[in-house]
Amino acid sequence: MLDMIGVGPFITLPLLLSAMGGPQAMLGWIFGALLAVCDGLVWAELGAAMPQAGGSYYFLRTIYSGVSGSGRAGRFLAFLFIFQLIVSAPLSVASGCIGLSQYAAFIWPSLARAPAAHTIQLGPYTVGVSAGLQTLLAIAVVVVAMVLLYRRLASLRIVAAVMWCAVMGLMAWIFLTGLLRGHLAQALALPAGAFSLTPGFFQGLASAMLIATYDYWGYYNITFLGGEVKDAARTVPRAILISIVAVGAMYLAMTIAVLSVIPWQQVVGAQDITSRRAVIAVFMQHAYGAQTGPLLGKVAAALVMITAFASVFSLLLGYSRIPYAAARDNNFFRAFGRLHRDGFPHISLLFLGAAAIGCCFFSLSDVIAALVIIRILLQFLMQHVGVILLRRSQPRLQRPFRIWLYPLPPMLAIAGFGYILLARPNFARELLLAAAIILLATLTFFLRTRNFRAENVSH
Repeated sequence: MLDMIGVGPFITLPLLLSAMGGPQAMLGWIFGALLAVCDGLVWAELGAAMPQAGGSYYFLRTIYSGVSGSGRAGRFLAFLFIFQLIVSAPLSVASGCIGLSQYAAFIWPSLARAPAAHTIQLGPYTVGVSAGLQTLLAIAVVVVAMVLLYRRLASLRIVAAVMWCAVMGLMAWIFLTGLLRGHLAQALALPAGAFSLTPGFFQGLASAMLIATYDYWGYYNITFLGGEVKDAARTVPRAILISIVAVGAMYLAMTIAVLSVIPWQQVVGAQDITSRRAVIAVFMQHAYGAQTGPLLGKVAAALVMITAFASVFSLLLGYSRIPYAAARDNNFFRAFGRLHRDGFPHISLLFLGAAAIGCCFFSLSDVIAALVIIRILLQFLMQHVGVILLRRSQPRLQRPFRIWLYPLPPMLAIAGFGYILLARPNFARELLLAAAIILLATLTFFLRTRNFRAENVSH
């Protein structure tokens, strides 16, 4: 739940409402949750059947090695997953750090001073980079998280529990404020033609689902720690499915609470970019009036910052175990397989943290778009196809948890993610990035394979 909530819903709510032009955009949360459940069922079956550290790495290697027979296809796709992960994981971490810095600017407006900005031209597409006080704060967040994670996993339970309590406390405060100081009729005041099934409606729904997909992601991260989870066969499926349902209900309740206090037209049309990004802080200001509202707005912003940090902390914890697992399997660079004397993969942690620092210089919208497209194309779709292939190639594999209504969930997940991908106006830009990752990973894999064979021959 720490991975899922993060800072996402607190900064993307205005974008969600803008996508469909009103409260009907809550359909994005609903359909996004259904898509997450379909995808989560795939993760649950694979995670329960193969509870090793590394998650998708072992899933893809096992599935496609069995299909190809030689094992080379499985090793390559597993390597490709790790290769895209060292790009997408830092993007995910950076998105939380950038969001945290945006809420910090609500408390300390001096942070929002115009940064030094530059636009990179990539053919017909552009990518913006900037450096300012907010960028420095985002980088500092990565550094602090890495320092906290530089210890044994068991000693992190108290830290994680405190952060989880802060997240749940913030959500409870939002719900109660909306219940006691809001007007439900205002939250559900739909514009004319809200549910007219026009092309614009379906395009807007796709955009809302894209945002929801980003905000839901993280339910699967327990599979990356599979080797360190007690009774993984039961714990992994429960953690995935319970988290999706619980967080989906929270997102819907949060949206209703906010709109019961602030009319949706005001949320969508906010001119002050800082207020638009810090919608939860503005919500508290409106709810509690001129006397206490400004102070409570800053308190809410501080809690969102804690929530964002909790997500960064949790993401780095889970992702750092994946390149380590691949390196130990001799299918990634050996340095990532090193363990600190306290038993955690410190090289993997340091590399991902350093890469996340580099990603903090990009805009939040570009970071989210690149993350979503890369992850869907180079991980999720391969697993959806793979779980079907695994049922055919290894029907006797022990499956403590089996996908409900199989094969409908993986097929619906493929269709849903395909719908989200194709609806994006700048899809081709991220597609080029994914193609570049595939090309570079392919060259690296075959060079490593050739060198490994040459070493064996020389010995």
